[in-house]
Amino acid sequence: MVKLNKIYTRTGDDGTTGLVDGSRCPKHTARMEAIGAVDEANSAIGLAAAAPAAAPHLSALVRIQNDMFDLGADLATPGDDFAPSPMVLRIVPSQVDWLEGAIDGVNSALAPLTSFILPGGSEAAARVHVARAAVRRAERRMVALAAEAPVNPAALAYANRLSDYLFVLARALNANGAADALWVPGQNR
Repeated sequence: MVKLNKIYTRTGDDGTTGLVDGSRCPKHTARMEAIGAVDEANSAIGLAAAAPAAAPHLSALVRIQNDMFDLGADLATPGDDFAPSPMVLRIVPSQVDWLEGAIDGVNSALAPLTSFILPGGSEAAARVHVARAAVRRAERRMVALAAEAPVNPAALAYANRLSDYLFVLARALNANGAADALWVPGQNR
């Protein structure tokens, strides 16, 4: 259990931050960009969860927010051993599997897409679309990190599936897709 008696430590005043293994790294590195993007995405998911219309999906969104903290911890743990342990949090395939099941469950009530949709519709759906875009940014930052250091493949898969989940959730919050705003290619030429 985490216990924080004091919020500031002053250890980051030199532009570095501590990682799970005790090492320190500059705050501008690809690793910290990925961790920060995951944090931003988690905050956007929290905003989406606060929408009253999202209430039927609140337990799933809270579960995802907890997984996002696991994801941040995973990214803050350098190395190429992705096995979880009591002292090391790693995203595991079962978390990805749960997301896939959640995607299938939400998507089963939606009419098939006949066009790309604009990110909007209801306020709740718009909030979820903002979260989806933030998750996509986090995924890009994670891929950039993976180009220079090992990244847990399950973590990458989790981020990819999460944006898919948020896409179908936004459609569900738009009256199961009936209130989706459809893209009309070239409409304003």
